Amino acid sequence: MTANDPTVKPSDQPSGQERALHTREATNPSSQIVRFPEGAPLTLSSGRTFGPFDVAYQTYGALNAAKSNAILLCHALTGDQYAAGDNPVTKKPGWWTTLVGPGKSIDTDKYFVICTNTLGGCLGSSGPASINPSTGKAYGLDFPVITIADMVAAQARLIEHLGIEQLFSVVGGSMGGMQVLEWAARFGDRVFSAIPIATAPRHSAQNIAFHEVGRQAVMADPEWRAGRYLEEGAFPKNGLAVARMAAHITYLSEEALQIKFGRNLQARTQKTFSFDADFQIESYLRHQGSTFVDRFDANSYLYITRATDYFDMEAEFGGKLANAFQGTKTRFCVVSFTSDWLYPTRESRDIVRALNAVAANVSFVEIDSDKGHDAFLLEEKVLFRTVEGFLSAAAEARGLTVGGRS
Repeated sequence: MTANDPTVKPSDQPSGQERALHTREATNPSSQIVRFPEGAPLTLSSGRTFGPFDVAYQTYGALNAAKSNAILLCHALTGDQYAAGDNPVTKKPGWWTTLVGPGKSIDTDKYFVICTNTLGGCLGSSGPASINPSTGKAYGLDFPVITIADMVAAQARLIEHLGIEQLFSVVGGSMGGMQVLEWAARFGDRVFSAIPIATAPRHSAQNIAFHEVGRQAVMADPEWRAGRYLEEGAFPKNGLAVARMAAHITYLSEEALQIKFGRNLQARTQKTFSFDADFQIESYLRHQGSTFVDRFDANSYLYITRATDYFDMEAEFGGKLANAFQGTKTRFCVVSFTSDWLYPTRESRDIVRALNAVAANVSFVEIDSDKGHDAFLLEEKVLFRTVEGFLSAAAEARGLTVGGRS
């Protein structure tokens, strides 16, 4: 290989000092990792160049001889490359095991599934917890501010490295859906089909506001140490937990919260007249916050939320969303959920109208669900049938023989 060729480096990343599990994963992940050298940097949306950089990824299923059955999965804000099977970090099932696996809607007996840890993440792809080769310490706030387009550019480099000329499909929900749209807009000739789920072509003021609350919670924690907590042996777990609690509320619907928790008390029959977790919903949110800090890096949370806040395809393409898809040959299936107030159906309809304006091949499904934004991660049989049916039709249109699901 030449000096500019990427090399697979599964286990020889700098380990640094003993750190929390998620920090070790940032420098020495359990999954495969490709390092793109300094001589082949990314040019970021900010105008900066960044390299060397790493992309960590996991694959499921087998790539066929024609390399025509590859599906790229794009994860949501706090996801990772472990979409199916068991996550070696959390020891829990992968985040999309409802949809991905043998015999499931994205059938790994038929398709070769690739899932990356996004740029800016903390499970192997370059992010603020990674080691800066120029200092030997974690990047911290020296890591460059990134965008959804930068995440996709890094993924595209990986797909090139794997020798795949065209992806059969790109699929993702939430922030992952933003990546799907960016793939279709920037690399349309390399995407045969696309399934953006529970997403939007831009981040709303309300969404930016929620993210700012979370970032300020992290930065207000004295253990944040102006972003240098890793080198100083600290971690802003309280601030990050509060950020997660606030964000998690947006992933659910009012109806789902009321049905699941209502005003039920937690393990007691009377109010304590204190600031303990009297209500079940309080206990639930505290649990969500405390478990999140065990697997996620605080600075990564700042960077990735900022990337979604910057996302605005209309602004990127001359003030008209349809311009992003001009001349596209990609087949689209856009999916939304009735109770999703984080990325409501009207934003999916904006995507569909833009695709219709350029005569794109697009289908749209609004799924009736009371589960809120997180419905795309849960047991939603209509979603399963929609994805399976769309992929089967796309496979037939491409001449890709994958058979039917029993």
